[in-house]
Amino acid sequence: MKLERLAHEARACTVCAAHLPHPPRPVLRVSATARLLIVGQAPGRRVHESGIPWNDPSGERLREWLDLTPEVFYDVSRVAILPIGLCYPGTVDGADLPPRRECAPLWHPRIVPALEAVELTLLVGSYAQAFHLAARRKAAMTETVRAFRAYLPRFLPLPHPSWRNTGWLKRNPWFEEDLLPELRRLVRTTLE
Repeated sequence: MKLERLAHEARACTVCAAHLPHPPRPVLRVSATARLLIVGQAPGRRVHESGIPWNDPSGERLREWLDLTPEVFYDVSRVAILPIGLCYPGTVDGADLPPRRECAPLWHPRIVPALEAVELTLLVGSYAQAFHLAARRKAAMTETVRAFRAYLPRFLPLPHPSWRNTGWLKRNPWFEEDLLPELRRLVRTTLE
């Protein structure tokens, strides 16, 4: 199967190995039956160590936003996870570095079309939005997320669920009041 072959190739990728702080460990979860695709930034240190995507506090917040149990979230037959950068890029001053530039152009155009059952793609953070929305995104991440309805039914942009964005969430109460209920409804409908 094409998707299985692509996933195997992606997991063996070493294209940016010379630029990574640790040996490459691409983290992705894909299946031909997944109806929801989550496109995040890149694995953090904890995810690099465990090999389990969103296995950190950001993942806990994301699952809360989606109103999904870990069992459903990690059911690869229903939910695919394909970050912009498949490997942990390292940190600087305690913050994760951006995803490697080589990764998304190499893997997303090949893997995403093979995810034929996907009905909704969540674009988590500005890197995912920049790659998948390109010129359609707004000037700032906040504007892009606020205009989420303009990208439906295919895409739904979200801020990154990092604790670093707690201030953003407080300054933008519309996210919890308007977007989260719609997000949960769409996820529930997609996964039914």
